[in-house]
Amino acid sequence: MKKHHLKRSAGDIALDAVIYVLLFLLSIVCLYPLYQVLVASISDPNIVMRENGLLLIPQGIQFDAYQIVFSNKNIATGFQNTIFYIVVGTGLQFLTTVTAGYALAKKNVMLKKPIMIYFTITMYFGGGLIPSFLLINRMGLMNTPWAILLPGACSVWNIIIMRTQFVSIPDGLKEVAMIDGASDFTILFRILIPLSGSVIAVLILFSAVGYWNMWYEPMIYLTERSKYPIQSVLREILIDSNSQMMAGAGNAQTKFNVQNDAAAQTLVKYANIIVCTVPILLIYPFLQKYFVKGVMIGSLKG
Repeated sequence: MKKHHLKRSAGDIALDAVIYVLLFLLSIVCLYPLYQVLVASISDPNIVMRENGLLLIPQGIQFDAYQIVFSNKNIATGFQNTIFYIVVGTGLQFLTTVTAGYALAKKNVMLKKPIMIYFTITMYFGGGLIPSFLLINRMGLMNTPWAILLPGACSVWNIIIMRTQFVSIPDGLKEVAMIDGASDFTILFRILIPLSGSVIAVLILFSAVGYWNMWYEPMIYLTERSKYPIQSVLREILIDSNSQMMAGAGNAQTKFNVQNDAAAQTLVKYANIIVCTVPILLIYPFLQKYFVKGVMIGSLKG
């Protein structure tokens, strides 16, 4: 049986070529700064300072900066805190998102429209920083992990996406389960959630990335460095000129054969950027298929 292929015009081919070239250039623009930081972090610090960090290939390869970074107790503590925030925070968001989304997806729920309007208003208007700070302080949550976790435990945007996904599932499945005696929790956790795996994977990815990149809220609500997430530690390293703090040890300069302290500090900063950025970049390729599928489901159905 012969296969018939649509003949593409020269304009379509040219358009595809332009799109691929633009995407390639955009990829270079996005990846080149990270590549420069990586190359500079493993190069000779004197060469890096002489070339102002603009190196195409590593020169005088050395890994002293990474040895200093991994000896920094603040980095290790920051990773531990970030993992805690991601696991607990994402878990809280998952529970609030699926339960609220299920309740709002059901038919004949009392006050469903007013609740949706109220939720939507919160997406456009907020109390501001000062009222939020006073509220957290009055609740006794200052300088505790809950000052970070509780305010972000509910995402209206995620609830709307989850509600849209639940509405798109045929009502027949829910009705049959109810006839068999299934409760709302059984329907939610044994039928709807397994059928919404792609959307849930996307929401979990968004939540995890949000907690990974979090630095502003800890800066406001946390005062002890032992509770900082990794991005707050990185921010402190990048803006603090104290090389002792950057290195996490008292021999930061002696590890390099450099002409000035600025070179050692610069390389330690570069190494910290790589260590704090690469882990989350390595996770995305494994979740990409769920990301694409989930976004399409959440945006087209319902």
